[in-house]
Amino acid sequence: MKGWGTMRHQRQRHGRILGGLVVLVLCVIVSVVGAPRSARADDAKEAQQLVDKARLTFDAFIGDKEMGPALKDLVKKAQGILVYPSVLRGAFIIGASGGSGVFLAHDAKTKKWAGPAFYTIGQASFGLQAGGDASEIVLVALTERGVSSLLATSAKLGADASVAAGPVGAGAQAATQNLSADIVSYSRSKGVYAGVSVDGAVVATRDALNKAYYKKEVTPTDILIKRTVTNKGAAGLVQAVAKATGK
Repeated sequence: MKGWGTMRHQRQRHGRILGGLVVLVLCVIVSVVGAPRSARADDAKEAQQLVDKARLTFDAFIGDKEMGPALKDLVKKAQGILVYPSVLRGAFIIGASGGSGVFLAHDAKTKKWAGPAFYTIGQASFGLQAGGDASEIVLVALTERGVSSLLATSAKLGADASVAAGPVGAGAQAATQNLSADIVSYSRSKGVYAGVSVDGAVVATRDALNKAYYKKEVTPTDILIKRTVTNKGAAGLVQAVAKATGK
């Protein structure tokens, strides 16, 4: 009887393991087959929402009394502007941050802004830490190198292009005259200047959103340099940037 009970227990255990494997396989099948279809259906909507949020963020930065005057002077020199409406940062021993944004570039020949192209930003750090917050970030590309680095599939800020935190407060406008970085960053958290460092962060393209927004496979170069595609939904953002930069 003892041996029979042991055998029955083993069969039940094997049955549970097999059942778990079946569930796991089904989950994998759903994730591989079903998820992309659902994602594709939502990508276009997510892209437009990101564009709309980016416009609100950009307008808020330009109108911010603490950083606005210096930023207004700086964006007039901009060759590209990358806006992240929400970058989440959470930490518990290992810190991580990430978010999605949109990038617009200026063409000196046509004197027009183009875009947006969709990007992510991510960064990890190690240390004894705990907590979390969300920030809005605007990156201003001042040089051709700065723009070119962001056109790549991925770029590491501080390595592929130099980056510096944008000056704010008293003397900020004068300080902008001496900036020599390829990219200058500004950030806010809960409506207040946050001074979040993006040095070492990795910026990468969001190909799925680019494809969904323009209804075809496109690269940032196609969108921003060759300008082979446009989307009327971005008109408000493009106009806001053009107005703020005066070009």
